[in-house]
Amino acid sequence: MKRIIDACLEQTIKFEPKEDYEKYKKDLERKNTKYRILEEKADGEDSVIIKIKKQYNSYDCGNYLD
Repeated sequence: MKRIIDACLEQTIKFEPKEDYEKYKKDLERKNTKYRILEEKADGEDSVIIKIKKQYNSYDCGNYLD
C-alpha cells in the first residue's frame, strides 16, 4: 500500500485580466490553501504571469513552501 505524505504543486499561470489574479489569491486564502508566489511579472497592459507553489488538495506540504 502507498500513502501520500506531502503534496504540493508548482505552476505557471497567466491571468487576463489582472483582476482575475486578485480573485485567485482571495480564493486561495478563503480555502486556507497554503501557497507562495515565486515570481510575478506583467505581460502586456492587462495580464500577469505568476509562478506559484501551492498546497495540493488538503495534503500536508511538509517543508516544500519554506
